[in-house]
Amino acid sequence: MSDGDPMSDSLMEDPVYEGVYGPFRIEAQDRREVLGYRLALTAVAVGQLGLLVQLRSLGPSGLWPWLIVMALGLGLALRWIHIYLKPLHQALQLFWLVGCLGWLALAWQAGPDAMLPAMAHQRLWVLAIGPFFAALAGIGFKEFFCFRRAEAIGITLLLPIALLGYWLGLLSPLLCLQILGFETALMLVLCLRKFPMPAAADVGDKSVFAHLKAQQEATH
Repeated sequence: MSDGDPMSDSLMEDPVYEGVYGPFRIEAQDRREVLGYRLALTAVAVGQLGLLVQLRSLGPSGLWPWLIVMALGLGLALRWIHIYLKPLHQALQLFWLVGCLGWLALAWQAGPDAMLPAMAHQRLWVLAIGPFFAALAGIGFKEFFCFRRAEAIGITLLLPIALLGYWLGLLSPLLCLQILGFETALMLVLCLRKFPMPAAADVGDKSVFAHLKAQQEATH
């Protein structure tokens, strides 16, 4: 029976997991971060789907709102994702930032409504925005590494294949968009399959995070 102490209630509700370096709990903040990560990643998938559908039905003009949705979604997903190696986490965030700056440079150079036509005219712009999609492919690799989901490795491989293939002139614009469409469908499947999973699956072994943090503090 609860003694009315919120801290005691929380401890009773949060199960204890046995980690590599000791026991840990999945707390309310962990669950909020996991939900935020899943919603943010879903926003990226929906933004990409909206962009491709609008591109196919209405043409390349006026796609920038979908890019904003994707940029915010990926930024928040990288904010809340749980990755053991801090340098890798920071590298993905840096890729996101550089890619966003590439999109901004493209928007400034060509205008917000003419970004895709500008990329069709000058393929080198793929290098400017490429880090953004490298960050997204990194999330796909993390999801495959942790959960062995086939759709995750599809995202990891199809994004660079589509963009590098287009940049090198090996893929036609139509084939590139078809590959991106398939990758978007896989990402939607990945996101939908994540919501029924327990939060502990996305948090991982918190004792490892604590151990790595203690090691880092000991070296300073």
